[in-house]
Amino acid sequence: METSPQFRLIVAVVISSLIAFRSYKRKSLDLSGGIAGFLVMTIHFTAGFRYGALLLVFFLTSSKLTKVGEDKKRRVDVEFKEGGQRNWVQVLCNGGIASVLVVIACTLTGWQDKCLDSKQSETVTALIGGIIGHYACCNGDTWSSELGVLSDAQPRLITTLKPVKKGTNGGVTKAGLLAALAAGTTVGVTFLIFGFFTASCASDVALKQLLVIPVSALAGLCGSLIDSVLGATIQFSGFCSVRNKVVGKPGPTVKKISGVDILDNNGVNFVSILLTSFLTSIASVYIF
Repeated sequence: METSPQFRLIVAVVISSLIAFRSYKRKSLDLSGGIAGFLVMTIHFTAGFRYGALLLVFFLTSSKLTKVGEDKKRRVDVEFKEGGQRNWVQVLCNGGIASVLVVIACTLTGWQDKCLDSKQSETVTALIGGIIGHYACCNGDTWSSELGVLSDAQPRLITTLKPVKKGTNGGVTKAGLLAALAAGTTVGVTFLIFGFFTASCASDVALKQLLVIPVSALAGLCGSLIDSVLGATIQFSGFCSVRNKVVGKPGPTVKKISGVDILDNNGVNFVSILLTSFLTSIASVYIF
């Protein structure tokens, strides 16, 4: 089902306006996050409904999971915000790279949706693979963090496997890793289902699109692991004796747990998304 960019733009503005306003009212986004979210979402839906669906699946599921177990998260997370309210920096860190990729991909394809097919175009396949990797990573990291912290199991630092306090950057649990795998799978299934309606390709190529699901699942897990390694090494974690919580900045009342103070959480997210998108784009060229 092919649609014109002009039609998609109209639909994009309507959908993006409604979701941005609703998210602001429900405190999933602050004002700056709502504006940035509107722009990012409009770009995605104008580029293609399938790309918009990937963004929505990530945003809606992550926003919902952020609100699960809020009382428990409030006791652990020193930066806890009611409703998990996100600002423009967080929106762009989680959607900026994909926005660039979808614009480039659609410019090359004449703003029409395409299947993953390296024989037709390695460049387009790499770009689409990067977009899938982007949202698999975003979803995987968020699901892992939001559900992992609710696990009764004590997290272990990914670089040493030593037990650490909940909220420590780079701490992982089995539940968190399984959540990342499930989150990546969700992105892959979404891409595949919407592709039935938005892209047309030969039967042999169409059958191969099923491989998107395991690729996306692994991208979700890989992205979460990369995020954890970065968090354990170049992001500071320490225990504050005054707040009685794990914090992300050194201080006189803070005892170091792991990492050095180079990147904050947004920086770690951006780098992990960038690396996962790159790895998934390369893998897609060889697989598809």
